[in-house]
Amino acid sequence: QVQLVESGGGLVQAGGSLRLSCAASGSIFWLYSMGWYRQAPGKQRELVADISPSGGSINYADSVKGRFTISRDNAKNTVYLQMNSLKPEDTAVYYCKAFRTRAVDYWGQGTQVTVSS
Repeated sequence: QVQLVESGGGLVQAGGSLRLSCAASGSIFWLYSMGWYRQAPGKQRELVADISPSGGSINYADSVKGRFTISRDNAKNTVYLQMNSLKPEDTAVYYCKAFRTRAVDYWGQGTQVTVSS
């Protein structure tokens, strides 16, 4: 069982920044890859970024590459998403996911990010 608790969402103007945090319960956080996904109204959920258990492998969606940075602190059981140069197109509910092979996926509750033009 893994529980994920997110924070850091909110309303910002275009060009601004936000940092999302996702804190995980349990003692095996280091075994999981972590990802950030987002879903805008009427659209499918899409991958924003993910990071391997040790942080050595990172992937970004083309739409956020160069603007967003994913990181993790295994000692704190927390993954972060630093979002800079935000655009109205980034407006969505952002979800945190923990996943590994041969195990079920765990999702956070979602946090709203709204970017005004």
